[in-house]
Amino acid sequence: MRIAGSTTTRPHPHDDAPDTSEDFARLARLPEGPERTALRNELVRAWLPMAERIAVRFRGRGETLEDLYQVAALGLVKAVDHYDPARGHAFEAYAVPTVTGEIKRHFRDHMWTLHVPRRVQDLRNRVRSAIKELSQTSPGHTPTTAEIAEHTRLTEEEVQTGTEALECFSALSLEAEMPGTDGYALADALGAPDPAYDTVVDRVAARPCLQALPERERVILYLRFFRGMTQSTIAEQLGISQMHVSRLLSSCFAQLREELAAEGG
Repeated sequence: MRIAGSTTTRPHPHDDAPDTSEDFARLARLPEGPERTALRNELVRAWLPMAERIAVRFRGRGETLEDLYQVAALGLVKAVDHYDPARGHAFEAYAVPTVTGEIKRHFRDHMWTLHVPRRVQDLRNRVRSAIKELSQTSPGHTPTTAEIAEHTRLTEEEVQTGTEALECFSALSLEAEMPGTDGYALADALGAPDPAYDTVVDRVAARPCLQALPERERVILYLRFFRGMTQSTIAEQLGISQMHVSRLLSSCFAQLREELAAEGG
């Protein structure tokens, strides 16, 4: 049966695809008012089985079938409101991608981008449903944690976990601008490896080897690498030749390398 008249429906390839071409043509001609609203609602109801059939294709992806039906219905309403029969194509050809796109946007904007325990997903779904139901019974009032806990028979700690999960579906891009900044990206707040760590490790490893050196060699190394003195200045201060300082440094380096290599092996 047609939804707004008495003409018998023509055969159609799908049982959930009624012949509503004349009704959409009439809807396009009607001005805003009760008659148009009633016809629009009838069209939505007539095509709802098709929308639900599309929703079923997306089950098992972490969202309840009830919520998928709601999203599909929203997509169907958009399709009915924006369909233009004057373009010549059938409503089904316009509605299917519209409903499918709405469901895919829902997954993109409201579903997890990281693996989350099923228990947390369940808490999130129960809290979200409770918020919807409580908001309908008390318009303008935001349900408290205690009210949600009583409604869902969850503990307040579980409600808090579910509430936090409602805001944790998508991962923020490292290139995203941080709120309250002038072009400051999240990546700019991340640290980088500090080369000083390697220096600390090297000093700790070399310390026992340095302590084993004769006192004069330790003094030469200190003056050269911690005081920044040249070999000539060191030689003058110690009363030896610059060549002797050079040989002592070379000997220290060879001994340190040998001992560190032995410890590393």
